[in-house]
This record gives sequence, C-alpha cells and structure tokens, in this order.
Amino acid sequence: MLRVGNGFDVHEFKEGRDLILGGVKVEYSLGLNGHSDADVLTHAVMDALLGAAGKGDIGRHFPDTDAEYKGISSLILLQKVVCIISPYVVNNIDVTVIAQEPKLAPCISQMEKNLADVMGISVDQINIKATTTEKLGFTGRKEGIAALASAIVTND
Repeated sequence: MLRVGNGFDVHEFKEGRDLILGGVKVEYSLGLNGHSDADVLTHAVMDALLGAAGKGDIGRHFPDTDAEYKGISSLILLQKVVCIISPYVVNNIDVTVIAQEPKLAPCISQMEKNLADVMGISVDQINIKATTTEKLGFTGRKEGIAALASAIVTND
C-alpha cells in the first residue's frame, strides 16, 4: 500500500546559532531558533513521514518541553521517525526549502546524502530544491526559513 504525507516547518533566524539544513552546517551569519538544532528541512521531512504513516507529528513524539531533545541533531530524530513509522518504508521524499538567503545549491547533494543515509534509502529517492519568495513575506525579508516536504511510504 502506498501512503502520502506532507510536512511543513518554519524557524526564525537567530544570532549565535549554526544554520543546519539537512544535517549540513551551512555557512551563514545567522542560524535558526529552535529547541533542537532547528533543522527546518529535516523537520518537514519528519512530519511528512509521520503523516504518511498516520503517526501524528514531531511535536507529539519530540515535544519542545522535553530536555532530552534540547540541541539534539534532527538527523537523530529522523532516525527515530524511521523506527516509529515501521513497518512502512520510505519510497521517496521531495522537499522545497524557502529562503531568500543563503544560496543552498552548493549544499544540496550533501543534504540528500545525509537524509538518504539516515533513512536507509538511495540518494535518487530524495529530491531537495530551494527557492526564494522574490523578497515577499517573512522569508523574503530574511526573517527565517520555511520547508515543505512530501513523502511516499509503502508497506508491501
């Protein structure tokens, strides 16, 4: 059986933090604010997978009130999500990162590799792309980053 899920996440920029996207430390003057490493891309993927498997969302499984998850790598949380959605397995993932800055093209192949390694799938099952909002809205004003992900899982 094929199941489809969507995930969406947003984090605001914050000084003094690293910018982590898809498990990659992206060179930029600001990081993202959040309880974990605030990896908005990986969070959207996690929510897409949980949604596809009918298992709620990341807030249910990894609440920001739990000290265990303070500063944790989102790739570790993604690994936990893969276990939570079992017996479903990832068929494919498609992600759009929405950010006016920084330019992400140089980092995308490493992001895809990181996610594929954690999920135990091949890189060709993941597609990550980045876009701007042409200076419109909070991403256009460089206040933060948003990510939208779709996932297809199977259990055959």
